Amino acid sequence: MPKTAEQTLRILLLDDHALFRESVSRLLGVEPGFDVVAHCGTIEEALQFLRRESIDLVLLDFDLGEHDGREFLRRAKEQGFSGKILVVTAGVDAGAVPELIRSGISGVFRKHDSAALLAQGIRDVMAGKVWLDQQQLQSALTTEGTSPQAGGTRCFTERERHVLSFVFEGLANKEIAARIGVSESSVKSTLQQLFSKTGVRTRSQLVRVVLEQYRDQI
Repeated sequence: MPKTAEQTLRILLLDDHALFRESVSRLLGVEPGFDVVAHCGTIEEALQFLRRESIDLVLLDFDLGEHDGREFLRRAKEQGFSGKILVVTAGVDAGAVPELIRSGISGVFRKHDSAALLAQGIRDVMAGKVWLDQQQLQSALTTEGTSPQAGGTRCFTERERHVLSFVFEGLANKEIAARIGVSESSVKSTLQQLFSKTGVRTRSQLVRVVLEQYRDQI
């Protein structure tokens, strides 16, 4: 369940650069409702901390020197970590984004973006959204790969593809309705059709499934 306004979000930062960790900790520390309870430089250190403490969100650097973020994702899952994970990185190959989404991350945030945008990204992923900027999204959607629907008849209508594009931008139903020029109830109905076609129940699941299986459809 998303945190309420009265609850404090407990954050763990995993990055192998001490200066970056300390800077982000200070910047997020002034955000209402955020508590960076630890920042770690190695996977082992982070996993040990997760065994002892309850954490809502991990900010994960993808490039960790000898290892990359995929090892942490694998071992954290084996360890039973059920919180959110937002990759915060200077760069990640476009082909790795769908794989990371399948591994359970809630998004990829670029280090050269602002602290204010990071705070917004954190709030969005805690609300169940997937955080990808448009460049990452387009790269992920056009990365070569196979899909169950490849070469087949398009399964999404034009309206559904239009709504999907705004879901990927993180817009709310009311905002999508205003962009398209339809009622909010019409947007809700289209989303329900998308949920039914893809076999999901939430927006974040919809984003993941479309990235994994229906990239050729949108």
